[in-house]
Order: sequence, then C-alpha cells, then structure tokens
Amino acid sequence: MPTTPATAANSASTGAGTQEPIMLELVDESGHTIGTAEKLAAHQAPGQLHRAFSVFLFDEQGRLLLQQRALGKYHSPGVWSNTCCGHPYPGESPFAAAARRTHEELGISPSLLAEAGTVRYNHPDPASGLVEQEYNHLFVGLAQARLRPDPEEVGDTAFVAADELVKRHAEAPFSAWFMTVLDAARPAIRELTGVAAGW
Repeated sequence: MPTTPATAANSASTGAGTQEPIMLELVDESGHTIGTAEKLAAHQAPGQLHRAFSVFLFDEQGRLLLQQRALGKYHSPGVWSNTCCGHPYPGESPFAAAARRTHEELGISPSLLAEAGTVRYNHPDPASGLVEQEYNHLFVGLAQARLRPDPEEVGDTAFVAADELVKRHAEAPFSAWFMTVLDAARPAIRELTGVAAGW
C-alpha cells in the first residue's frame, strides 16, 4: 500500500502490538468536515454522517466491473456491489482514497479516473443492523489491467453489461447503497461509455 501521512497515521500500531482503530471523517450536510469517528461507531445506528467514495470502472466494451464483497467483511459480506467503495482517512482526498483502495482491493490502478459528483444517503443494512449515513464522492474510470483481487476483501468479480446487471440485480443480493450510487453516477458513466452502452 502506498504510504502517505494519512495512511501512516491510520496504520500505526500501539506499543502492545494492537492495531489502532480506523478513523473516518465526519461531515455536515454540505460535505464540510466537522470531526472524526471510529469506523464501526460511525456505522452503528442511527449512524453518523461521514465521507465515503464509490468507484465505477468499465472495460473497453462498456461493461461495469462488479465486486462481490468477501464473506469475512463485517459489513455487508457476500453481497455484490460497485467496483470499489470505502472511506478516505481524515485529511486524505476522496480521489486519492479511491485510487488507493481500488489498488488495495483489486490490484489495479484505474485509468482516466474522473469525479462523477456526490450523493448523500441513509441506508440501514437489515442483516447487520449497521447504517450507512454517507456523503459519497463518486468516480468513474477504466479498468485496463489484469485484476489481482485481495481475497480478504473481494470474493469474486464480474464485468457486466447494462442489461446483464438488471438480471443479476434481480437474482442476487446487492449492497444496500448500490442502486443509489449507480443512479447518481449515471450521467458521468454515459459520458465515459457512450450512449450505446445502455447506462
């Protein structure tokens, strides 16, 4: 993982050898930083509004790269979702966090990664009881390298066309936030993939 002041501060160990908690950036309704909170605490009901990001990568045929979240994840394990999602460390830009986390989870660096707006949502996860209160920064780009997924993060991957996604979404479990972030990113997705791709 690339080391930056933000990542170094959030991967430090205590003298006892235990990992310090991962901290998230709390924001107001306009996306301005107002503080920090530990990751799990921010997701416990009713949830604290925090900064997040979602990445949508496509191949040259305009197919979306989906990932199935690993079964060992504490939040939404085993469900399908967008290419990559997560949270910037306090002080880390959403763009840098999106590029970093995509590489950590999938082993690739996105091509032509571009901002695609923001979306604010409140999505409870019935299975875990956790709540996604997020101010989410959206990014779109291309996946042009061979995937090398981290099995601790990613259970499976699939490239799907727009019509295939409709069928898959009806038949398989997806993350609670997936359709919200996809719909918010659609204008930028269409600009990237072209109208013929059907997004």
